[in-house]
Amino acid sequence: MELWPGAWMLLLLLFLLLLFLLPTLWFCSPSAKYFFKMAFYNGWILFLAVLAIPVCAVRGRNVENMKILRLMLLHIKYLYGIRVEVRGAHHFPPSQPYVVVSNHQSSLDLLGMMEVLPGRCVPIAKRELLWAGSAGLACWLAGVIFIDRKRTGDAISVMSEVAQTLLTQDVRVWVFPEGTRNHNGSMLPFKRGAFHLAVQAQVPIVPIVMSSYQDFYCKKERRFTSGQCQVRVLPPVPTEGLTPDDVPALADRVRHSMLTVFREISTDGRGGGDYLKKPGGGG
Repeated sequence: MELWPGAWMLLLLLFLLLLFLLPTLWFCSPSAKYFFKMAFYNGWILFLAVLAIPVCAVRGRNVENMKILRLMLLHIKYLYGIRVEVRGAHHFPPSQPYVVVSNHQSSLDLLGMMEVLPGRCVPIAKRELLWAGSAGLACWLAGVIFIDRKRTGDAISVMSEVAQTLLTQDVRVWVFPEGTRNHNGSMLPFKRGAFHLAVQAQVPIVPIVMSSYQDFYCKKERRFTSGQCQVRVLPPVPTEGLTPDDVPALADRVRHSMLTVFREISTDGRGGGDYLKKPGGGG
């Protein structure tokens, strides 16, 4: 079907209008810049996943494919002018399985995770991610463990299988024990699944803390600029000899140590600026 000349002229005018509006919105509207940056962030990850899928498919579903995803994602911090500083990486146990627990602020956690991700380590993610297009398939090929949190019985069964996998296949897992993203400048109460997993497998827990993003990113304020983030790896917490009865105290102890470090690195000028000094910043 051919378009009449007037239609071509209308399309051209709309195209020129977009060329004018997009730069104007970019420079004049912080909210528009926020949405553009987040749209590109998510779209770029989906595109990179498309490139990674055929490479990962050669091995099939394999935790070693996580190295490919990490390699392809590491550059994103440069696109956004985000400097990620890692401290304490020597605390990772060199040759044994363990459970990593980390605070969860936003989808930008991916940048800090990729910066410090140890070998043969895969995240435990909500099952909905599996249906996130190319990203879901790439994650599946990389051995990411998916859990349906709405079905408690299924989640417990998967965790039991993961405990066996940790020991038999020398795998590490990364868990966000808050269970959901938290934008309030503190940490939500920890869910205990990761701690039950570590106790069941009798492997150490390695806490990792990412400083507040509030000096460069705030979803509520629609603000996304360049900035710094510090990632701190804390000493491993042993679980040998602990039983399920010890899990509540273990989770509380780990959360307390992580929250203390979070407040420290989010107020020392290397992560979250002075955000936590503002009213409502801490908690």
